[in-house]
Amino acid sequence: MRLMLILYFAGALICCAHSAGDSVPRLLLVSFDGFRADYLETYKLPHLQEFIEDGVLVREVTNSFITKTFPNHYTIVTGLYEESHGIVANDMYDADAKKVFSQFNDSDPFWWDEAVPIWVTNQQQGKGASAAAMWPGSDVKINNTTPHFFMKYNFSVKFEERAERIVSWLNSSEPVVNFAVLYWEEPDASGHKYGPNDTQNMGRVLEEVDKHVGFLMNKLKAAGLWDTVNVIITSDHGMASCSAEKLIVLDKCLGRNNYTLIDRTPVAAVLPRQNKEVVYNLLKNCSSHMKVYLKEEIPDRFHYRHHRRIQPIILVADEGWTIVQNESLSKCVGLS
Repeated sequence: MRLMLILYFAGALICCAHSAGDSVPRLLLVSFDGFRADYLETYKLPHLQEFIEDGVLVREVTNSFITKTFPNHYTIVTGLYEESHGIVANDMYDADAKKVFSQFNDSDPFWWDEAVPIWVTNQQQGKGASAAAMWPGSDVKINNTTPHFFMKYNFSVKFEERAERIVSWLNSSEPVVNFAVLYWEEPDASGHKYGPNDTQNMGRVLEEVDKHVGFLMNKLKAAGLWDTVNVIITSDHGMASCSAEKLIVLDKCLGRNNYTLIDRTPVAAVLPRQNKEVVYNLLKNCSSHMKVYLKEEIPDRFHYRHHRRIQPIILVADEGWTIVQNESLSKCVGLS
């Protein structure tokens, strides 16, 4: 039985389909970063369409705020809002510990230990092992535990190698793997480079993504796993186009000695160095295309207020607009 979802975000993952003859159901969760839901309608993706026809398509699910790679991927595997699991941005600052987190320096368990991802829970239940191919956080000792099998993150490792490793772990590992995650950076990386509406370049990239789906399907079938492993394909967020004519330039509004920019567009996090109210008021008058929130004013619906790593001021650009510090240093293409 196949189970398939193409989403902006899946908040709590529940897969309870049992395959005939399997005493323990097994699940493979796959994420294609930055896959917009409308790509399915815009481009011909035969392997994904075949996958859908053999399963289920969920057309619309709400993102977790903020819709960036690290926070949303951790929400998918914990079922928690970002204010609860603690990965609140791609770049973070923890004032209590005086520590800085970035997506290029993310292996300290300190950042991840406030929640328990499903690969840890699965192993704690004692019914099988977990495996991971480069899902954010999966190579970190969270609650002093990693997946029994995992690949340390390396951008240069091809999709085929990741998929083959996952399939081999699902097929013949000891202990038996009953839960696995697989992450791929596309189409997000190319969406940032070309813009999501560049049909020529994005068409080529999405054709490759579709071929990856076909490759994975064929590997599962060849290993005899197609009828015994449930598969979810999802994504962490969509992507909106922006332009160099739609910039919110912070240097025009306040001096850099007044603040530190912790996380960047389209939702930016500001740590004031001077009086918070002064910085807030300067930013409020900066642009009509940007919402400015004091941390305590962030709307309840965002579930993004109750964590020390959420900075005192949060900036939210209107869709299509980009927050930059200096216009001459800015680059705006396909921001998510």
